[in-house]
Amino acid sequence: MVGAVLSVGVLVGSGVVAGVLFAVALSVLPALFAMPAERYVYAHRLIGRRWDPTMPVLVLTTAAADVALAVHGGSGAALFAAAAGLLAAVSVVSHFCNVPINRVVKSLDPERIPAGWHDPRPLWRRWHLLRTVLALLAVTVNAVAVVV
Repeated sequence: MVGAVLSVGVLVGSGVVAGVLFAVALSVLPALFAMPAERYVYAHRLIGRRWDPTMPVLVLTTAAADVALAVHGGSGAALFAAAAGLLAAVSVVSHFCNVPINRVVKSLDPERIPAGWHDPRPLWRRWHLLRTVLALLAVTVNAVAVVV
């Protein structure tokens, strides 16, 4: 019974993570790229308000459930372990690559963008696309693990 509940949990959790990251890549990022710097900073500050701590908690809770399923054993154990690793990688990319950029952008005053400002959007997009691919792989691996 616990295994079934955790299996549903990892499917929902990894599905939401992948879906949110995919939606940001598909719609939010192009919109942010279309904005001049001051609007981008303003929008970035608004959009980012609710991600923390929701996404880190969701990613890490889902990874922990994957670990529990891997430890529990069974035919999908290796796959659940792989999904946990992929979600951990999502967390690492977020924490060490995207979040530092977010902090810099959030520290800016949209009305006073410094001269010579280095636009972080291309770098942020590269890291975001990496974690999106990792999240999509995690939900796929979880789905296969549940079916096995």
